[in-house]
Amino acid sequence: MSETYPAAAEPAAPHRYTAAMAADIEARWQDFWAAEGTYEAPNPSGDLADDSGLTARPKKYVMDMFPYPSGAGLHVGHPLGYIATDVFARYQRMSGYNVLHTLGFDAFGLPAEQYAVQTGTHPRVSTEANMVTMTAQLRRLGLGHDKRRSVATMDPDFYKWTQWIFVQIFNSWYDKDADRARPISELVAEFESGGRPTPDGRPWDALSARERADILGEYRLAYASDAPVNWAPGLGTVLANEEVTADGRSERGNFPVFKAKLRQWNMRITAYADRLLNDLDELDWPEAIKQQQRNWIGRSEGARVDFAVGEAGAITVFTTRQDTLFGATYMVLAPEHELIEKIVPAAWPEGTHQVWTGGHATPADAVTAYRKQASSKSDVERQAEAKDKTGVFTGAYATNPVSGEQVPVFIADYVLMGYGTGAIMAVPAHDSRDFAFARAFELPVRCVVEPTDGRSTDTSEWDDAFASYDATIVNSTGTDITLDGLGVVDAKARITAWLSERGIGEGTVNFRLRDWLFSRQRYWGEPFPVVYDEDGIAHTLPESMLPLELPEVDDYSPRTFDPDDADSRPETPLSRNESWVDVELDLGEGEGVKRYRRETNTMPNWAGSCWYELRYLDPHNSERPVDPDIEQYWMGPREGQPHGGVDLYVGGAEHAVLHLLYARFWSKMLFDLGYTSSGEPFHKLYNQGMIQAFVYRDARGIAVPAAEVEERDGAYWYEGAKVSRILGKMGKSLKNAVTPDEIFAEYGADTLRLYEMAMGPLDVSRPWDTRAVVGQYRLLQRLWRNVVDEATGEVTVVEGEADEVTLRALHKAIDGVGQDMAGLRFNTAIAKITELNNHLTKAGGPLTRSVAERLVLLVAPLAPHISEELWRKLGHTDSVVHQDFPVADPAYTVDEAVTCVVQIKGKVKARLEVSPSITDEELEALALGDAAVVAALDGAGIRKVIVRAPKLVNIVPA
Repeated sequence: MSETYPAAAEPAAPHRYTAAMAADIEARWQDFWAAEGTYEAPNPSGDLADDSGLTARPKKYVMDMFPYPSGAGLHVGHPLGYIATDVFARYQRMSGYNVLHTLGFDAFGLPAEQYAVQTGTHPRVSTEANMVTMTAQLRRLGLGHDKRRSVATMDPDFYKWTQWIFVQIFNSWYDKDADRARPISELVAEFESGGRPTPDGRPWDALSARERADILGEYRLAYASDAPVNWAPGLGTVLANEEVTADGRSERGNFPVFKAKLRQWNMRITAYADRLLNDLDELDWPEAIKQQQRNWIGRSEGARVDFAVGEAGAITVFTTRQDTLFGATYMVLAPEHELIEKIVPAAWPEGTHQVWTGGHATPADAVTAYRKQASSKSDVERQAEAKDKTGVFTGAYATNPVSGEQVPVFIADYVLMGYGTGAIMAVPAHDSRDFAFARAFELPVRCVVEPTDGRSTDTSEWDDAFASYDATIVNSTGTDITLDGLGVVDAKARITAWLSERGIGEGTVNFRLRDWLFSRQRYWGEPFPVVYDEDGIAHTLPESMLPLELPEVDDYSPRTFDPDDADSRPETPLSRNESWVDVELDLGEGEGVKRYRRETNTMPNWAGSCWYELRYLDPHNSERPVDPDIEQYWMGPREGQPHGGVDLYVGGAEHAVLHLLYARFWSKMLFDLGYTSSGEPFHKLYNQGMIQAFVYRDARGIAVPAAEVEERDGAYWYEGAKVSRILGKMGKSLKNAVTPDEIFAEYGADTLRLYEMAMGPLDVSRPWDTRAVVGQYRLLQRLWRNVVDEATGEVTVVEGEADEVTLRALHKAIDGVGQDMAGLRFNTAIAKITELNNHLTKAGGPLTRSVAERLVLLVAPLAPHISEELWRKLGHTDSVVHQDFPVADPAYTVDEAVTCVVQIKGKVKARLEVSPSITDEELEALALGDAAVVAALDGAGIRKVIVRAPKLVNIVPA
């Protein structure tokens, strides 16, 4: 907006709290904290241990989600969560805890690489410059971080251990019987001893190295495979499912995404699906986030069923409605299904419906054309409830195992490889999508679940499927089994047992969760510590060769293609540095020096944030990622936290699935292998809201500078033209960003901290209003004035005890503010402090020292700079940071009297001032004896008296 909102006219009083004074105070105390190591949290051992005695206290580990060091710097919306965790951490320190609070940088990622491509600047150079800028801005906020513990994922000393963890994952497998990860060497020992047979029964030592590697690859928690991936030609890289938008485009750059089959690294996160699901119940997370993870994991119980299909063997399906097997009249495979090539015949079978062929001369032509069409759609698009169903007949038939009926096999894009087996048995009478497909392709619709909505079992007149779990099975009798007359639950049990007895199916559990695609065709990421021998077998580097550092390259960009070129394939920047790629190494495996080729993909940007909470604990350890004793102290299980983890983790709800799910997986894997005592990374999660700002757009829809917009007569104008206004995100591209530096200059950092915390509940979004900032500035001015004479700069407090009214106001504030601080209700804590400060201002006269000191301590977590200054002026030489938070005296927190409402027939007849501790019997007698109540009853008898001491008496006349 064009108006300016000065804090206040500069006063004549030389010692008034002003923006200039705030800047001086804040700079001095920030320097003091840094020099004194005020926020350094000692470890129980190691290089960060000390003799301060702090580790004898209970601990509190407070974390923010990793920031990315953007070149644009911060706007006032960015620090919201950082200020909140700082306030909470300060309160916990003052409440007797040894508090670990620090911040690092998630420094790998696409933005720096894109900048490098555009400018030729090495990503490390631009990222380091961005980190310097952001660190300076965060320092101005007075955040109490232990700077010794700060890390950046791009530092070799950090990503050495990211690579080391990858090696541990590669060298591990999930033992379903033990329900945990175990070293791969223990699996090899089972194969070598014969305790676990090989797939074809041959002895382990009779297998070639390639055969052994392939078998182990089916078990490893990190493995390379040829699988359908999300390929974005416009970016030149593959993407995880979570990085693709609902309309089938890349989350970053908005490029088209296609399905392609490539050899990529994956993490077997599906092995942990049950534990990832079950352990959510014991985490203190928002229920909405838990539900998103449950939905993403997607556990469902059903059965696996095999449909024989010629010489190709069988098509296996997973279904949750095995009770409807007699109603399966066709099958559908996902377009990417590996069996398609094996079952497609050379020519259409005699009598094939024309509508099934898609107008193609051969099944192969039809399948090829349809696959290309489907590859351009996202999984979300393919599953959308579109009115028109598409697909094509493969030319093959499968055998329904219960009826012996030959059913046609189609491919259609509404079936995904990412769920179940990538194949379905279609029961069109009882599934709406199958029904629509059957109608479009003139396929039979057979009712096997008796409708309860008045329809007959004749489906010819149906306009949609009938789906119910509370109905009776019909038309389901075979040669040696019948389900007729059974309910759904009993029918499921009977058919599952029947399938299992014949070896053509079994009861099973399925998950929506897919293994995590872990490769990226990028430069600016962690190199894989993997080399391939001449037989193409993957070997991980020994720890002595870590970190494997990124080499220099001439071109930082992966090769990109026409965004619509679905047939293109990746070419990575690392592959161009041949002297780095082709190497001779002795891996210490007893084979001497051999020639290898390095992996030329890099890890995704999620890798470092999967475990950084551990490195904060022990950031300089060169022997391991974290010392076990240190990890146990900060993150080990304890009462109320059965899986351990960070005590408070604050960040955006947008990371509900990606980062949080991946970090939980790595945490559980490290726990299984004995490296950590915590099976979960973050015990308590809190999602802060967003600071929003008004976006102004001209007639073209282009954002215009918000600071230059004028408001006239309820409308908004920019350069003489009317513009629209809508509340949205704050950001540089929307031309509505307000920088912290602007607020620092106008009011000071403490005012910005107070305003952001006072705007509303922390977990909801709220609009920024520069005009409202001055309210918190004035609160600090009144606070200063209550302690310091603005004319002389002398402290005005007096000795002695305050009057009872002031003591009651003080202790009620202490009690309420403490509860609010612990509950992250900083807006209401500030309201209580404001109320107390206003009371003290209106009372007139100097404050007593005890009141002034406790007032300063109340404010200290929220506005630490002015609190330090006032604490020092009050005669203290030690920092306010480690002082005890005030404790309320219960004698002053209880009201002297409360108002009791007396009702007759629900209408208020009297109000009584009574003691808060009055009993029900005493209150009843007092109410019945009140003159107004006696008059209202007018001699009527009393049938019932309901007493809720001390606030309510309800009298029911006879």
